[in-house]
Amino acid sequence: MPLTKSKPRVLIVTPEVTYLPEGMGNMSNFCAKAGGLADVSAALISALFDLGGDVHVALPDYRSLFDGYLPKLFNKELKMIKERIEAERIHLAEDRVFYYLTHVYSSYFETNLKVSLAFQREVMNNIIPRVNPDIIHCNDWMTGLIPAMSRQLGIPCLFTIHNIHTVTATMDEIEDRGIDAAAFWHHLYFRKPPRNYEESRGHNPVDFLTSGVFASHYVNTVSPTFLKEIIDHRHPFVEPCLRQELTNKWNAGCADGVLNAPDPEFNPAVDEMIQYNYGPRNHRKKKLDNKLYLQDLLNLEIDESAPVFFWPSRLDPVQKGCQLLAQILFDIVSAYWDMKLQVVLVSSGDYQKHFKDICNFHNIKHRVSVNDFNEVLSHQAFAASDFLFMPSSFEPCGLPQMTGCIYGSLPIVFDTGGLHDTVTHLDPYHNLGNGFVFNVHDARGLRWGVDQAIAFFRLDSDIKEEQIKRIMTEGVLQFNHTACAEKYIKLYEKMIQRPFII
Repeated sequence: MPLTKSKPRVLIVTPEVTYLPEGMGNMSNFCAKAGGLADVSAALISALFDLGGDVHVALPDYRSLFDGYLPKLFNKELKMIKERIEAERIHLAEDRVFYYLTHVYSSYFETNLKVSLAFQREVMNNIIPRVNPDIIHCNDWMTGLIPAMSRQLGIPCLFTIHNIHTVTATMDEIEDRGIDAAAFWHHLYFRKPPRNYEESRGHNPVDFLTSGVFASHYVNTVSPTFLKEIIDHRHPFVEPCLRQELTNKWNAGCADGVLNAPDPEFNPAVDEMIQYNYGPRNHRKKKLDNKLYLQDLLNLEIDESAPVFFWPSRLDPVQKGCQLLAQILFDIVSAYWDMKLQVVLVSSGDYQKHFKDICNFHNIKHRVSVNDFNEVLSHQAFAASDFLFMPSSFEPCGLPQMTGCIYGSLPIVFDTGGLHDTVTHLDPYHNLGNGFVFNVHDARGLRWGVDQAIAFFRLDSDIKEEQIKRIMTEGVLQFNHTACAEKYIKLYEKMIQRPFII
């Protein structure tokens, strides 16, 4: 590829990551994760490194996180991250504000802001000058000020939006943390148009996420459809200023959508967390073995012919649509009682109580199992289930629906964002589709999706086997980090070739 031959130096700035590839230095194997951004950052960095890219990474020095989680996650001796070599590719921003954190993000706004400003200060003042990158790739609001400095320096900057969350702070707050905002203040996005630096310094808040979009040379969301939905005013929760700046970038040909991909460990052929490994060729027998194991583990009725539905996402009624499942849960269990339909939830959240109350009231614990999130149990549920629920009202990307396809657990999704980009309605007679898509976001829509899934479940076993084999094979080929990294490489190439005005 042109990028790997010309060897531009890429600095990826991310507040979280799960792991980094061997060969990137003596700090490669550590974890600082709050959500999908960590997995995606790790995947992109690893894929770029494997492709021969000159990749550098900047992230906060979460000492307590690294020390606490490494032994459990990797079963390896903790590598002494204090012994840093200047030439290494991993650059830890140092500040006591994140040395002793036990989570990447705090429940307190002030703490998150302090972490963000300390991280960005170190990146701007120390890491960028040391790395001297040709491209800077920033991720989410915690890196939202860096594109303004990048533009001032004339370094092409890609800004990736994983989540729509943002924060604001005045320039005096920013400068009090050691960031020289005066050097690039005219590239920041203020909540009201600034007259001059002095007038804006103390009373005109800077929007971090919108600043990242406004100042960057190129921007991407983690789903093409989600980007278009924002531009088309499909989501009222998106701030008008962010929508406008994304629209401006889109109209200028500087915005795109790049789908994420599941971590490589999500593959039933090599997954060490499931009881019985399998692939597209032998899924029929092995998924049944995994189903029987899960039923026994969760005290469900043991029956390999029972359709098992899996809820893999957090129980968030604002985005994930768990209230739709709560509304139809007893109805679908009752309607398909003779088939012994079963539902397994492996997810945490305040809404979990609603599902437990439904199970207790109707005494259906042998058909519905409600569990806190557990990584091992979640993997096993992917391997054991026939279908999974993903009825999000909006979805910047989503990973469970892709993982489900790889494991042969067919997703039931609402037609939105990343779900639209990754799931098409199944037509088993024409070898098309990989799940079940409903178009009206309400309980009746989800119920229709369940009925469609059951109709497929009732088909001849040989037809089902052939379709699931096809879906699993296509899932592995389509939803992988190499494909994701190649798309980012094309963006980097486009940015290098395009002249920019400071």
